[in-house]
Amino acid sequence: MKVRAGDFISQCPQVGCGLTGGGTQREMAEMTSTAVIELLHLFESAGVEVWLDGGWGVDALLEVQTRPHKDVDIVVRLSDASRLCEVLSSRAFSVRPGGTRSSFVLENLSGLEIDVHAITFDESGNGVYRMQSGVDWIYPAAGFVGKGSISGVPVRCLSPEAQVLGHAEGYFPTAKDVSDMENLRSRFGVELPPHLRRSKCSQN
Repeated sequence: MKVRAGDFISQCPQVGCGLTGGGTQREMAEMTSTAVIELLHLFESAGVEVWLDGGWGVDALLEVQTRPHKDVDIVVRLSDASRLCEVLSSRAFSVRPGGTRSSFVLENLSGLEIDVHAITFDESGNGVYRMQSGVDWIYPAAGFVGKGSISGVPVRCLSPEAQVLGHAEGYFPTAKDVSDMENLRSRFGVELPPHLRRSKCSQN
């Protein structure tokens, strides 16, 4: 569910440079598999549990990188959001103004982005995500059992069904989104709504 805007998290720093150093060509930034694994190890060492979502979440499920990625989308507990910001400040990531407490983006001067969706788990294990509108988006409990790998490293990610659900509402999918969904359908047999099928995709 790609929704972000509003007040950004005040605990997060707002100065930064690169994941491993500074950079000037933001338009050429790529979130490589090595960078994702490095970030996941950083989160794990800090005791912050995350699930991959978005493009890298799809590629983790497929166990192969299908396209370049500028960012990585993650789902994290709202109670861990401040700790997440703290550990990312050590790698010089800063919060981009315009986020909310539960939906915000961290970036560095190289142009790499970490798109964060912070949730609370209800008594049934569903992930409750508060959107900018104030409406709660629900990640079903079954969506958090996804398993994948990046360069052979096991990772937690949202399930194929949860990925489809998250792409089905809230924004108009681009060609790369539809390609991701078609790849999931080919690999896992998940059902896609008409607008997520290749014949309906945007050319943007």
